[in-house]
Amino acid sequence: MFGLLVLGLFMGHPLAFVLGGTAVLTAVIAGKPMVLGIVINRIFGDVLDNFTLIAIPLFVLMARFLSDSGVTDRMFESLRLLLSRVRGGLALAVVFISILLAATTGIIGASITVMGVMALRPMLQYGYAPTLTTGVIAASGCLGILIPPSIMLILMASYSPLSVGELFAGSMIPGVLLGLSYALYVYVISVLRPDLAPAVEPDEKIGRGALLRMLAFEAMPPLVLIFGILGSLLAGIATATEASAIGAALALVIVIVRGRFEWATFYSALLETGRTSAMILFIVVGATAFTGVFNITGGLRATQEIIRGLDMEPWMLLTMMMFIVFLLGAFLDWTGIVLLSFPIFLPIVQEMEGVSLLWFVVLMAVVLQTSFLTPPFGYALFYLRAIAPRDVRTGQIVVGVLPFIVLIVVMCLLVALYPSLVTWLPAALYG
Repeated sequence: MFGLLVLGLFMGHPLAFVLGGTAVLTAVIAGKPMVLGIVINRIFGDVLDNFTLIAIPLFVLMARFLSDSGVTDRMFESLRLLLSRVRGGLALAVVFISILLAATTGIIGASITVMGVMALRPMLQYGYAPTLTTGVIAASGCLGILIPPSIMLILMASYSPLSVGELFAGSMIPGVLLGLSYALYVYVISVLRPDLAPAVEPDEKIGRGALLRMLAFEAMPPLVLIFGILGSLLAGIATATEASAIGAALALVIVIVRGRFEWATFYSALLETGRTSAMILFIVVGATAFTGVFNITGGLRATQEIIRGLDMEPWMLLTMMMFIVFLLGAFLDWTGIVLLSFPIFLPIVQEMEGVSLLWFVVLMAVVLQTSFLTPPFGYALFYLRAIAPRDVRTGQIVVGVLPFIVLIVVMCLLVALYPSLVTWLPAALYG
């Protein structure tokens, strides 16, 4: 099954149809086409009746509304000017705006595209090195799958015993720390290598007080959105689905209040939401079929027995699992990795004494940051390649993300060594 999966991906077919097609072919080859009926029942029962997944299209719609409001453009401009006296200020502005975007959208393609359109050409014009420019935009844009509200965390919760609120709370500190580590790296490299991030000309500097007021005014709508979503969810007032509806409604209000509402863009937002949601859910359906056939034909049980039979210490098994997730990230997107690995890994982790399932899932979420950055199929690389000027080579984009992949690995080690980074906030909120 995994051979057919890899073959289909290298032939360039969409992941959803490769997963579903592999399931059908395997069932026929194994002489058990009747299992497809069981798989269809699982798809209807586990996917189409899962109300948690309603949060996905609502968060996608919220992200599109926020993009249409123009808030991000004005925030970036004010932060860019405010940090003009700081070496590497443009790159720092990209990191901080991306952290805020991650806490309001959770859509990687949207975050990278928005930041790329706003920051890529200005950074190159001011003399920033293409490697640093593309690396910081690609890596910072990927924070949306780790910092709540994240579509990936919602999908993880729906396929595990954990609640969305627990996963949101558990990933908050690692996500913000990872973003701050990006900012620290940018500042240090800018000081050590001034040629990579030259100083901004003095005529770009205006009154600091005016810039602070402008930034505070522009940052207010996203902050209201963040507190509306995460506040209602973490306080137990709303479920994930209800919080996503609150977010979509607040984002629409922001668009209307700022005078940016148009029926054409509203209709376009609905179409884009439908396309994005359909893409995600098609992958979910295909992966459910794949794991269903894999399970029924005995592959899941055999794989788990092989892993248990390795006779390793728990930390060695966990390290091996994370390494497998890292390798899969070079070929699959996070949706396929989560849906293929959860049925194999989670039962084994639950059998380990003293290992928190919440900690394991969040650690895996941190590792999955790399799935957008590692070639040959890193989606962030493709997004950035599509909007970058022709004189920026693909090799420069790949080289640019390598230091940030190292930072992600370092954050994984910190989370592994200090599980309280994950477990403290959920324990404080939910006891």
